Formats: sequence, structure tokens, C-alpha cells
Amino acid sequence: MSLAIMPIQIFNSLSKKKEEFIPQQGKIIRMYSCGVTVYDKSHIGHARSLYIFEVIRRYLKYRGYDVLFVRNITDIDDKIINRAKELNKPAKQVSEENIKIYYDDLERLGITKADVEPKATENVAEMIEHIEGLIVKGFAYEVDGDVYFQVRKFPEYGKLSGQSIDKMLEGVRIEKDEKKKDPLDFALWKKSKEGEPSWESPWGPGRPGWHIECSCMSMKYLNSETLDIHAGGRDLIFPHHENEIAQSEALTGKLFAKYWIHHGLVTINSQKMAKSLGNFITVEDALKKYPVDELKLLFLSSHYASAIDYTESKMEEMHKALQKFDILFWKAYEIIKEKKVYDSRQVDFIEKNKANFLKAMDDDFNTPQALAAIFDLVNDTNKFIDRGQREDGYVDVIFHAVDTIENLARNIFGLFTKEKEQNLSSELEELLEERKQSRINKNFKRSDELRDILKQKGVSVEDTKDGQTWRWL
Repeated sequence: MSLAIMPIQIFNSLSKKKEEFIPQQGKIIRMYSCGVTVYDKSHIGHARSLYIFEVIRRYLKYRGYDVLFVRNITDIDDKIINRAKELNKPAKQVSEENIKIYYDDLERLGITKADVEPKATENVAEMIEHIEGLIVKGFAYEVDGDVYFQVRKFPEYGKLSGQSIDKMLEGVRIEKDEKKKDPLDFALWKKSKEGEPSWESPWGPGRPGWHIECSCMSMKYLNSETLDIHAGGRDLIFPHHENEIAQSEALTGKLFAKYWIHHGLVTINSQKMAKSLGNFITVEDALKKYPVDELKLLFLSSHYASAIDYTESKMEEMHKALQKFDILFWKAYEIIKEKKVYDSRQVDFIEKNKANFLKAMDDDFNTPQALAAIFDLVNDTNKFIDRGQREDGYVDVIFHAVDTIENLARNIFGLFTKEKEQNLSSELEELLEERKQSRINKNFKRSDELRDILKQKGVSVEDTKDGQTWRWL
């Protein structure tokens, strides 16, 4: 059974429809994602964003594309300045401390860094140049050290969010001392107050606005005025991404991004996550409570564009789902461990499920259906083993099935990365074997002692109806 390669379809937030994905330059993809603003620790909403775009990046590479991926770090912003005041620390110290935590979180999540992760503070010169260009073209104006983008000069403003100018005006809060010509105009450059970080500019000491950062860094590091993919959370569509489009296209006269991908948000027990509600869960705290693969399964279980509700019961479901892998891997290991060389086998049930996986991922990165295809392959492999027909090639089929499961789950979904990094030592293998024999001999006291010993060594042991399974903690 051959695997038919179909075109990838992506739901484009700009056109509001699913489109065939065609990069500008053959197999080269220029992809940008809005990164973290480092005023605090990353939470599980950030984890979803970081993870889902990592999965998309991995899949595009798997399909033969050369992906150049840029994800910025906003290290100067009102939020950082306000947090610095609260903590009585310099803004630079606050951002640097949280950048370190962010990279620790990436490592905990098993997510690779982007090809380039530029900081806003390292690219201020380019932002000033961009703003000067907008002023020359009549799209921006300066008032007392602040520079604003003139929204009504850009006729297509609102094309991403689908909002009219009048509708936007209803939601705009007008400050008493507003210096803008129009309430909808947004800041490109902000005059610094005393004690705030600042850079010299043609308009006096100040700092860039948030929106201009992403426009400049994406075009600079992807070396293109038009990106193939711009990604981010649904909450960034307006005003952040809308403003990026306006200030970029006003300057270049070109389409800023061909495809816009937006992920849904994470709620906690059906509530929006907020410190005031006491349900703010950091990546670090979530991974102290649950293994990283269980959190990843939660993210995979919903389409990236849908919201996800993080609950205890959902995480228990993910725990049980992950056990299905452990049970099969342990069962298969016991069968294939003696054989050293395996013949490649084209088997219908393996190829069918792999084809279903690829079909789902080609259809707007439909991870729930792709995950279902992997679990179908797990079930079909268990059935094959349970039939026990040890015909020629029996062990080869099992090896090929498990190898396919591991490759799809690991190489594209980033699951089981800890297992890949850490093979069982002979000591751990002996402890697991002793514990298995203790259960068989009904020596439950020794069995429990060994469970605790293994846990201290980073191995979690579970007893199922199919026997003992284990995983790295």
C-alpha cells in the first residue's frame, strides 16, 4: 500500500478559509511566531503556543520543506517596566531573569529553540528606520516625542480581524490627555519617562511600541518583506497582528504574510486564566504535577484552533491514554528483545494507519485525528500480537509497527524524547525484573519497596492487566 502525498491545507485567518499551502520559494518556508513578553514566568497558555508551532514546524520538515523559523522575545514593554517597578528592580534584570526561565521551560517541554530568537532590545535601530520610513510616506506622525501610526490612512485596516473602523471605535478607550489625532491610531514610538529604559531617536529618548517590534524582526531575520507563515494566539489578532499588517504593508507596499495561523486559548476549569482568580499555572508548576508527555497529549487532543480546557479529569484521561503506549512498548520489547536484525515489512494495517496520520496532518494540522490514527495503530498492533500466529516475519511486523508508532509520535509530536535520551541502565533493568518477579510470587511488600526505589531513580512503574509498565518521570 503506497502512501499518496496530498497537498497541505491550512486555514488562513486572513482569507477566513482553508487554502492549499504554497510557499513563495519552492520548498523554503519562512515562518514567524510571536514569542513571549518576559515580564513573568511562562504559563501553560504559552506552553501550548510554543508546542503547537513546534509540531507544525516538525511536520513541515517531515514533509520535505526547509523551514526557517523565527520566534521573537519581547524584552522591552510596558508590562516589563511596570513589573520592574513592583519588584523594585531594573527592567533589564526582570527581562533577563525571565528569559532564563523561558529557556529552562523550553528544555523542560522538550521544545527546540527557533532558528533565530531575536530580542527587541537588539533591534531598535531597525525599528527607528522603519518608523522614519512611515513618517516619510505619510502614514505616521510625531507629537511631543511620541510617534503614532495613522490608521485611517491605511484603507485595508481591519482585514485580518474582520472589524470595521466604526466597530473598532466602540471598543477604544479615549484618554483625557490623548495626543493622537484619532483614537484608533497606535504607538510606534513612546517617549520615555524618567527612570525608564530609553534609546536615542530623531524624536528624542524613547522606546519602540510593541507592534513595531514583530514587523521589523520578522522581516529582518526571515530576509523577506513577505512571510510565508505568521503564527500566534487568537488573542493577538486584534490589535497586535492587525497593526503589524498595517505598519508593514504601508511601508513595503507588499503583502506582509501569506498565511496566518492562530491557536485557541487555554482555560482552567472553564475559566480564563488570571492571577486574580488564583488559577495562573506556570509551565514549571504544571510539569511538577504531570509528566511532559501528558501535557503534550492534552494539547494534541484538540485542534490547534480550538480552545482547550485544562482540568484534573482531562489530565487523568491523558495519563490513561499514555499508558496504552507503555503497555504496547513493554509487550513488544519482551517479544523482540532477543532479535538483533529486522527485515522491513510492508504491512497493510501499519501503512493504512500511517496514511491516516498523514492525511489528518495535511488537513490543517488536525492533531486529534492524527493522534487517533496512532492509537488505532497501537490497537491493531496489540491485536496482531494477541493473535499469536508466529508465522514467518511475526517479530519483524511487531518491530516495524512499534518503530512506526515511535517515529511518528517522537519525530513529529515530540513525545517520548526523555526515553530516547535515557536508555535503561543494567541496574534499572534488574530492579524492574526483580519487581516483576516479586509480583508474580505475590511478595507485595518487596514489590512496593522496589517501586519506591525505582521512583527515586526517576522511573515510574504501573501495574496493568497486561502486566508491569514503566516510564521516565
